[in-house]
Amino acid sequence: MKTIVMGFILLLAAAVPMRADDIYTVTVDTSTINSTAGYLDFQFNPGLFPGSQAASLQIEDFTTDGTLGTAPTLTGDVSGALPGTLAFDNGTPFNDYFTAFTFGNSISFTVDLGGPAISAPDGTSSSGSSLTFFVYDSSYNPLLADSSSPIGQALEVDVNLDGTTTPTSYSPQLSASPVTPAPEPASLILLVAGMVGIAVLKRLVGS
Repeated sequence: MKTIVMGFILLLAAAVPMRADDIYTVTVDTSTINSTAGYLDFQFNPGLFPGSQAASLQIEDFTTDGTLGTAPTLTGDVSGALPGTLAFDNGTPFNDYFTAFTFGNSISFTVDLGGPAISAPDGTSSSGSSLTFFVYDSSYNPLLADSSSPIGQALEVDVNLDGTTTPTSYSPQLSASPVTPAPEPASLILLVAGMVGIAVLKRLVGS
């Protein structure tokens, strides 16, 4: 009986899915700076290095009626090129994707934050990590950011020590809306198995 009970306890533990990525849809109204030449800057940096648990970022589904430059600058743990997927890690102190851009009326993209810092926070790291998104004119002056922006960023999304994420828009022209991902089939199967295990365990204990 003890072996059976322990087996069901392990089954129930396995049925608890790991925390999924945090995903946000970002939309930026750039109509007030239409036809302005400038730059877009995406950064994903640890608060302390070392000291931040491993985390990852993907910028996906980038769409715009503006015009991207042809020679972006990539620094640190970042790969890819817009309008394709950008993939960042926080394994170096400064991780940056910087590109020339001529603004149209709008920009939209998806932010996907994941990795151990979100799925399994260790409780021992001394700082989190942050995505910062900047919009600059041709003289590198921040655009769209309001007066509350600490360093001129239009958007910041922080990875907190407890695995949650916090988006902050510093621009009235920018919004970041959370996306609730659908449960993965494997997670659903494990959850059902756990529920069945509970029912069987109750019968065994009651008999």
